[in-house]
Amino acid sequence: MAAPKFSPTPVVDTSRRYGSPPSVPDSWIADRPGDIPGAQPAGDRLGYQGPDQGFALKLARGFTDRLQLEQGEKANDAIHGCLGVALRRASMFGRAPVVYDLAIAFTIFGFLGRTHAPELVELRRPLFTGISHGFHYTETRAIADMVPEATLRMTHQEVDAMYPAQWRELLGV
Repeated sequence: MAAPKFSPTPVVDTSRRYGSPPSVPDSWIADRPGDIPGAQPAGDRLGYQGPDQGFALKLARGFTDRLQLEQGEKANDAIHGCLGVALRRASMFGRAPVVYDLAIAFTIFGFLGRTHAPELVELRRPLFTGISHGFHYTETRAIADMVPEATLRMTHQEVDAMYPAQWRELLGV
């Protein structure tokens, strides 16, 4: 930035130039106790890691008014049960969850606005009842794991085209 003409300047103005530091530090390596060497571990009860997964809760609350629930079903149970499916789908693509991840999860279990088979309601009822309580992690993981990977790789338009006629194929049952 230029200085005003009336500001004093030194008689001998030294020009600035780049000077490298006296030593170059070593490259960084993961050596802290909490660092995981290599890739994320995979296995039973470890879930599916992905960025910004908490955002899915905000997106899921936008579906609350549109959920088609049967007698005795609760919106919180539907949200928590389908949340794992949506997060699994998002992590498969290495991104944060988007609204279509949740739309697919709610659609394949028959929670979004169109008619569904009574057999689907009978299938989902024991899976989703009381799942919103925090001590049902294993059951929530089971719901997320039961959906075939092929279904999760579909677009929401493809899922909409298959549901409700082919709901068994979408769920892999």
